[in-house]
Amino acid sequence: MVNPAKYGHIAIWRIAAPMMLSGISVPLLSLVDTAVMGHLEGPRYLAAVAIGATIFSLLFMSLNFLRMGTTGLTAQAYGAKNPEKQIAGLQQPLSVAIGIAILIIIFHAPLLNLALLLLGPSNEVAELAGQYFSIRILSAPFALANFVVIGWLLGMQNARAPLAITLILNITNMILDIVFVIGLDMTIEGVALATLISEILAMLVAWFFVSRTIKSAGIDRGFFTWYQGEKLQRLLGVNGSLFLRTVALMFTFSFMTAQGARIGDITLATNALLMNLLLLLSYALDGIAHAAEALTGKAFGQRSQFHIEAAVSQTLMWSLIFAAIFSLVYFLAGPLIINTMTDIPDIRDNANIYLPWLIALPAAAVGSFLYDGVFVGLTRTREMCIVMMLSTFLVFLPSWYLTQRWDNHGLWFALILFMTLRSLGMHGWYRYLKSKHRLLSSNTPRH
Repeated sequence: MVNPAKYGHIAIWRIAAPMMLSGISVPLLSLVDTAVMGHLEGPRYLAAVAIGATIFSLLFMSLNFLRMGTTGLTAQAYGAKNPEKQIAGLQQPLSVAIGIAILIIIFHAPLLNLALLLLGPSNEVAELAGQYFSIRILSAPFALANFVVIGWLLGMQNARAPLAITLILNITNMILDIVFVIGLDMTIEGVALATLISEILAMLVAWFFVSRTIKSAGIDRGFFTWYQGEKLQRLLGVNGSLFLRTVALMFTFSFMTAQGARIGDITLATNALLMNLLLLLSYALDGIAHAAEALTGKAFGQRSQFHIEAAVSQTLMWSLIFAAIFSLVYFLAGPLIINTMTDIPDIRDNANIYLPWLIALPAAAVGSFLYDGVFVGLTRTREMCIVMMLSTFLVFLPSWYLTQRWDNHGLWFALILFMTLRSLGMHGWYRYLKSKHRLLSSNTPRH
């Protein structure tokens, strides 16, 4: 029988609930950014922040493997009660994160030029976005270090600290936005400076939690593991697959945005509105997936297939419950939600036409969220990458191509198929590993 304190519902929600709460603070910050810029003269400031924020979202999203890979490896070390691997799970990703951040700062000018070329804003908006970028780029070392620390704390089965770090980051950012822009009459530089200061403060708070966790876990600070070749090789192997997987995912959503824009502005705005509702689903399912990462990683470190299976079955149950709830809410209240989010008649009418796709999406996507967490915990990132590549290039793109005559319906049909194959593919792969008693093996060398 599963011990509820270790792998049951209590253990799941001890991790999932704080991560859901921390996710909610993200759109709140976006609302504050929009509000303070929206009260300045003309739309150029709001547009510039939107462009700048988009650049950093794409840049940092592509580097989210720093968090995911750290959680899996650290959780396994935690389950194995190996303090040397636990501290290595922090030190080595930090060295990689800082190295990447330095390269980003050095090459920030060509990165900005490429991003502006792809996004295509007006010259005035591009100039303001460049000012935003030149200030916020200095936050890269702190932002990427925070990715690693949050991943490490989750791997150490501590979700309250990441919640505190995220809330401090976003609440501080909101307050400084108001102080700098409204109180001190700053414009674009005020929003960027608020983010920079917030990231620095969050890193200081994160380091406090790291120090306290190291002390409570009895980890010897003398362990020197930054450049141990074999362990670093495993880290890079895990993160390399996660990086490719993330790039393919970003390509899919960017492609959907681009094709929506080609159909027309109303379609672009409609898809953006519906995708924001998808984000609400992602906050819930990602919270449960974080729990799956931490618990399956811990069970892997303990060499217990029984507890891996228990963690997966419990988190799968909660994921299915939340997916059903979201589908029901979108079915019953979808038109009301859409009318609340926009008062533009054309967008309202269009969104209601495509609402059935959104209602179906939770069922299609639920497995992709959960099994991302499971496979990260098991450090089977190569399988994640393979399923993502197949789903993107052998399902999403061909199905979109064959259904172009359906216009936006074809685009949503392709997205549903993409999510469905990811869910079924990873579920099938997990079932195969389970039946062959290979859940305790890994594609990356164990040292």
